[in-house]
Amino acid sequence: MRRPFQHLLAAAITVGLAAVAVPVEAVAATAPAHARTAHPDGGDRFKRVAYFIQWGVYGRNFQVKDMDTSGAAARLTHVNYAFGNVGADGTCVSADAWADWQRPLAAEQSVDGVADEPGQALNGNLNQLKKLKAKHPGLKVLISLGGWTGSKYFSDAVLTPESRGRLAASCVGLWLKGDLPGLPAGAGAGVFDGIDLDWEWPGSEGNTGNVIRPEDKRNFTLFTAELRRQMNAYDAKSQLTAFLPAAAAKIDAGFEVRDVFKHLDFATVQGYDLHGSWENRTGHNGNLFTDRRDPNPVKYSVDTTVRDYLSRGAPAKKIVVGVPAYGQGWTGVRSTGDGLWEPATGPAPGTWAPGTEDYKILVGKPGQRYRDLRTGTLWLYDGNEFWSYDDPATMLQKAAYIRLKGLGGSMMWSIDQDDAKASLTTALYKILR
Repeated sequence: MRRPFQHLLAAAITVGLAAVAVPVEAVAATAPAHARTAHPDGGDRFKRVAYFIQWGVYGRNFQVKDMDTSGAAARLTHVNYAFGNVGADGTCVSADAWADWQRPLAAEQSVDGVADEPGQALNGNLNQLKKLKAKHPGLKVLISLGGWTGSKYFSDAVLTPESRGRLAASCVGLWLKGDLPGLPAGAGAGVFDGIDLDWEWPGSEGNTGNVIRPEDKRNFTLFTAELRRQMNAYDAKSQLTAFLPAAAAKIDAGFEVRDVFKHLDFATVQGYDLHGSWENRTGHNGNLFTDRRDPNPVKYSVDTTVRDYLSRGAPAKKIVVGVPAYGQGWTGVRSTGDGLWEPATGPAPGTWAPGTEDYKILVGKPGQRYRDLRTGTLWLYDGNEFWSYDDPATMLQKAAYIRLKGLGGSMMWSIDQDDAKASLTTALYKILR
């Protein structure tokens, strides 16, 4: 008799509590046969994706090299470089050419320990990503287009067949062919292995000022088809992915799920920001399962999102689950209990922005920690501040869920927020390989 899924996941909970000490076979042995099958091309069965943020090289001082020295690069299959923009003219443009290819790096900042020389064509993050790929030949790097602040003109750019063709051609030319402004033709070739679409959001509200149309839903599908066609014409091995939302209302407003997935190698789905400091009540940032204590009328969870995509025709093996390397935090939380689902006065102070903090900082914060194995959650409460975040144990539980459900893998936002030992990345790697 086939064991129910929740029983299979019990093994993962045990692994989670043991943190990183338990070998992968402890969970792999419980996985259904289809989840243990080797990938036909001999590569990794599961995708292990992480976003590298372009602006992190400034105040955060997180360089491409740090993905190598932490051990993260050896445990990833994909790095999504965030972000490239869609400009007002409807073409792909760099959001920061200085960070992308102009900024010279010293030897101590370089992946191979060799400084950029005066006069060389390609510098900056793109040159370092190329070096990182040389050191880790199986690693794929994708340019991610859009993001929360870079999606304003997507709707205009995909409005007509002509505009879709122009946008696709500009993206292939700039990022895949490597025809970077001010440099010799092809100077950036070989950096990117594909394109990740991060339009937030087709057909529904995103950042203030975004152009939104009801036609976005159909036009997104048509654009993925056109982009896939042009990418294939340039390099049939290039990969096309997309970042998709958690909320069912946003899925239905903006995505023809079954048709879109036909053009994608895989899609990363939002598994974080399910609750956050924009709300006046504490909650879970990225709970695996629905919390029965949740007082909200719409109850979010990773599992609910996965089920929503499966029911709309997404193939399980193409669903890559997003996991956070940061926490959502509230202040002014008064409670005689654990602080969960309690009123707050506002966002908790954060290093880079109110209401959010890196895992590497949160792991050292004082306070009482609470874990709920039924929901796959961890939170910190000190009597005033409340932080919901993931640690290696919750990552292991989520990774086991991904494996047992036969999904495509994991995606982390963002790699600079992991610690210097890549503890979160390593936890995922232990299960998803």
